[in-house]
This record gives sequence, structure tokens and C-alpha cells, in this order.
Amino acid sequence: MQDHVHTMSQLFAQLGLPDDPAAIYWFVTHHAPLPGHLRLAEAPFWTSSQAHLLARGVADDADWAVVVDTLDTMLRH
Repeated sequence: MQDHVHTMSQLFAQLGLPDDPAAIYWFVTHHAPLPGHLRLAEAPFWTSSQAHLLARGVADDADWAVVVDTLDTMLRH
């Protein structure tokens, strides 16, 4: 079985957020940096359903794990 690789744009669409490159850039620059002790899904700017999707994407090592990890890294710099 082959894993599906999702893009950042697809993740933002799944989260119900604008998913074009400019919107993603805006989101990251306005919410970064996240404190080191805070898990991505615990950030205060997520809705409960967004936080759940992010937490499950990593916990289940789902198809979303790579792109969720990438977003986490982007928000910490």
C-alpha cells in the first residue's frame, strides 16, 4: 500500500482555511513563532475540529503526518 502525500495547500483546504500560497504565507507569518512547549494542535488559533484533525494526523501517523509536521516546523521559525 502506498501512502498519499498531501500538499500544504490541501492541508489548509482540509482545515477550512484559504489555501493559496499567499494565504498560507500570511497565516504562518501571523501565527509564528509557536512556543516550544506548545503542541501544534494546542495553539489557541485553531478551532476544536482543526485541532482534532492536526492531532489525529500526527498521532495516527496518517497520510497527513508529513505535511502537518512541515506546518509545525514553519510555525516555529
